[in-house]
Amino acid sequence: MPPELIATGTLIFAYLLGSVSTAVIVCQLLGLPDPRTEGSHNPGATNVLRLGGKGPAMLTLLGDMLKGVVPVLIAKHGLHLPPAWAAAAGFAAFLGHLFPVFFRFEGGKGVATALGILLVLYWPLGLAVIALWVIAFGASRISSLGSIAAFVAAPFVCAYMAPDYLVGVSLMSLVLLGRHHGNIRALIRGEERRFGQKKVPTEPESPGAP
Repeated sequence: MPPELIATGTLIFAYLLGSVSTAVIVCQLLGLPDPRTEGSHNPGATNVLRLGGKGPAMLTLLGDMLKGVVPVLIAKHGLHLPPAWAAAAGFAAFLGHLFPVFFRFEGGKGVATALGILLVLYWPLGLAVIALWVIAFGASRISSLGSIAAFVAAPFVCAYMAPDYLVGVSLMSLVLLGRHHGNIRALIRGEERRFGQKKVPTEPESPGAP
């Protein structure tokens, strides 16, 4: 089989695997609300944590990471494709998570999938980005700020540690930051909730209010 056909097939497989929404499946199996319509409306581990607790959230986190791990493992170690194609396979899985063909293209923000991809592309890079997330989250207790800080830094860390993957990591970081545009606006306004902080209810209108 021609190498180009193998590489293209790998990208298609990666996108389809990424399109399997772990959060939706976990919530359906456990009888939890649909994460696309409840909580933050984001089908990711953080929202599943709000809706169902630590167990379902951990299952979602693991599944989302594996969607990035598996296609990159196949491309890099199974098919021995060049670094650019391995990164492209990861990016295809990442896009599948964001825009899942099986779930009306209503996907998550891609943090867990992106971290799984980085760990397999070059594990020191993945650990460095995870460490940045932990530091930013630990200092702020804001999950989105941890993600934003980690992936603003990711291309610069990649340029130093694993330049062969720089294009793929840079594209993934840009798209991920774009998916966090609402969080960025909320952070600027000082409205982004800290971890464990409950949403402040709005005051109900009086019966005679216009």
